[in-house]
Amino acid sequence: MELKVYPWIKETAPKEEELRNELVEQELNVYHWSSPPNDTLLGHTHGYHKIIYVVSGAIKFEFPSRHQSLSLRAGDKLELPAGIRHNAIVGVDGVRCLEAHIY
Repeated sequence: MELKVYPWIKETAPKEEELRNELVEQELNVYHWSSPPNDTLLGHTHGYHKIIYVVSGAIKFEFPSRHQSLSLRAGDKLELPAGIRHNAIVGVDGVRCLEAHIY
C-alpha cells in the first residue's frame, strides 16, 4: 500500500460518527486519540498499515526519508503503510483523530 491522503471536500465539517462509520463498515477496530496544541510526536514506525481520520484540529506529518510533509485538518484521511518513518507536529488548536490498523 502507498502513502495516501484523502482531503475532506464537503462544505460542512465532518461529524465523528460519520468518519467512524466509514471505518466500521470496513470491519476495522477504531481507536480515538488526541494531542494537545503544539505537541510533537517523535519519529517512529509501525508494523501495521494505519488509517487516520482527523476529527478536529490539525496535524502535520513529516516523512524524513521521503523529504515529504503532509498537513491534515478536520475530515482529512491518511493511509500510512507499515514501516514508513514519520513524526508529527500538532496544530495550535490540538488534534482529535480516529485510527484503525490493518495487519
